[in-house]
Amino acid sequence: MERKIILTAAVFGTLAIILGAFGAHALKEILSSEQLTSFETGVRYQMYHAFFLFFVATRKELSLKVLNVIYNLVLAGVIFFSGSIYLLTTKNVTHIDFKIIGFVTPIGGLLLIFAWLVLFATFFKKKS
Repeated sequence: MERKIILTAAVFGTLAIILGAFGAHALKEILSSEQLTSFETGVRYQMYHAFFLFFVATRKELSLKVLNVIYNLVLAGVIFFSGSIYLLTTKNVTHIDFKIIGFVTPIGGLLLIFAWLVLFATFFKKKS
């Protein structure tokens, strides 16, 4: 499980760097400043959660079940949150209006929050 989490974290991190550079250079002239700021938010949260996955993968105190729950919440959360932001902000480039998927952005955010809460609850319940 740790290997899968670390590989996913590495993919998320790599893609965040690629998308961040793409946004800063290629999209800078195409997107409005508001769209670019939103795009950067997606990149930032994706990178935060790449680091989060690296962290949880190294925690020996976490059971396989907890690791699996956190992993699935973060995986779906990043795809929904960051992925929807990427699609919504780049309609000038893709010429596709993804407004219909706008509702998944806050769902993705909630999934990411739940992942952090699972980590919190797990350590809160543990005896020191």
